[in-house]
Order: sequence, then structure tokens, then C-alpha cells
Amino acid sequence: MRIFKTRCLQALGVATLALGMSSAMAADKPELKIGFVNGWDDSVATSHVAAEILQSKLGYSVKMLPVEPAIMWNGVARGDLDITLSAWLPVTHGEYYAKVKDKVETLGTNYDGAKIGLVVPDYVKAKSIADLNTYAKDFNGQITGIDAGAGIMVRTEEAIKVYKLDLKLLSSSGPAMASALARAEKSQKAIVVPGWVPHWMFAKWNLRFLDDPQNVFGDAEHVDTVANPSLKDKAPEAVAFLNKFNWNSAEIGAVMLAVREGAKPEAAAKDWVAKHPERVAQWLK
Repeated sequence: MRIFKTRCLQALGVATLALGMSSAMAADKPELKIGFVNGWDDSVATSHVAAEILQSKLGYSVKMLPVEPAIMWNGVARGDLDITLSAWLPVTHGEYYAKVKDKVETLGTNYDGAKIGLVVPDYVKAKSIADLNTYAKDFNGQITGIDAGAGIMVRTEEAIKVYKLDLKLLSSSGPAMASALARAEKSQKAIVVPGWVPHWMFAKWNLRFLDDPQNVFGDAEHVDTVANPSLKDKAPEAVAFLNKFNWNSAEIGAVMLAVREGAKPEAAAKDWVAKHPERVAQWLK
């Protein structure tokens, strides 16, 4: 009996030591602060999937901070934020980047081919922006827009002038535009909207961009992961993963659509990561 008790105590001691070592290892990893733009569906999706992998696969504690773009860039430059996965370059965030480029480090592109332009359902006859005049009656003479003053709305007004369109741009909001698109899709009616990728609506419906031969809406951009330079020393495993993290329109679209349909971002990210172990493994090699 004495031998049995001694062995039990020894086993308990080993287990306690192992638990202590495990806790110490977890405690050694710093908390990582990720800044994201709360109103941007792609920013929410990408940031939460990265956070889920950092936490569940690499053992980091992650704090998510919704911020405006200017605050996001300055926060990473100062070190108040460790990471952002929401750097739209070279145009959308070009001015922000120019001001802090010597104080941040680009870890790589997490989404390539970000784009804005005029979007139609695939069943619409028009193929280019110039075609819109030919089919103006199909669209009731209007382009269903989002918030007045948004960058894409400014570009759309410019497109109306450049292409001499006989259509009027109607301002509304992002959700109102999406609702109008849903109604049009249901009845297979023509509609044209200012749109962008990545966006959940491309995961829900068969949509396409109208050709823009005058390049009013500009070339495709990329969304980069940007970090404070100190991150590579304090969280090298995180940096190694973020260097490789890059996903496509279908992948990000699935997460954005799940959130759009009511899932919490954390739950949508956890579910996606659980369903795509091989993809996650590629980023962790």
C-alpha cells in the first residue's frame, strides 16, 4: 500500500509539473492586439479567422479592437496595435501607409485581387459600363447605390460622366443596396450596383463586374497584413503564420456570408477553421 501511495504521489507530481510547464509556456506568449475596421465585412472575417488560428492552433491570447482606418494605421505604427489584416493597398490606404511606412512592417498579402466597380447579376445582358445606355430601361434608368459620399459612389458619379450614362445614381446604404439586389435576384430583374470584392454578396449570388475600359474604378488592389516591427521578436510563431496566411474570394466570402446571416464573427471563424484543417495546416507549415 505504501508503494502504491508513493507511486501515486510521484505520478501526481509529474502531472502537476507538466501542467505547470504548460501554463508557464502559455504565459510566456504575449497577448496580441489586432486592429480591424468593424464596418468592413472583409476586415471582420479575415481578422477573426486569423485570431482563431493564433489562439486555437498557436496558443496566443488575442484582443480584437474595432477602429477607424486612420487610428488602425497609427496604432500599428506606435505599437498600440500589433497587427492589422486590413491594409488596402496601393490606393485605398495609400495615404495612411505613406505616413507610417518606416514604422510598420508588411508581412504579406492576405487577399489578392480586391476590386471596386459596377456590378450586375450574371443574367443581365450588359457586359460593360458603356452598355448600360443600351439597356437603360431594363434598369429603370438608375444605379442603386450605397451611402452618399462613399469613395465608390464618387467613382460611380465619375463613371456616369465619363461614359455619358443616361442613368441616375441613387444613394441609400450598404444594407439597402443588398436588399434591392436580393429582390432583383429573386425576380430575375436587371439591377446595377456599385460593388466590391471581397464581399459576401459574391458568395450568395452569381455576380460579375461590368468591364471598365476607361479604368474609372482603377486597377485591382490587394489587402495586406501589416505589423509593428517589434512583433517578429516577441511573437515569431505568429509572424511565421501571418507571412503565409492568404485566402481567396470563395473562402472569405463563406465567412462573411455566415456573419451576414446572423453568426457571431468569432463563431463563424471557429466553424470555418474547424471545417478546413488542411487549408489551415498549409499556413502553419
